[in-house]
Amino acid sequence: MRYVYMALLAILVAIVSLFKFQNLETVAITLFSASVTMPASVLVLLVYALGMISGGFMLALVQTWIRGARRRP
Repeated sequence: MRYVYMALLAILVAIVSLFKFQNLETVAITLFSASVTMPASVLVLLVYALGMISGGFMLALVQTWIRGARRRP
């Protein structure tokens, strides 16, 4: 089973690397007066990472609310 996981990890790394090398065009992101230029692949990976972080925070917040609602005064 360990070899299956290693093979899946190798496939995932290959797909991410392929995505990175095929999306080297630069994009400009502007918010108010600030502007940043970066490759499209870096932007997608940053947005994905920010989504994971904010999703984790939301999950923790909802779990805290559920625990608080279950507590008896």
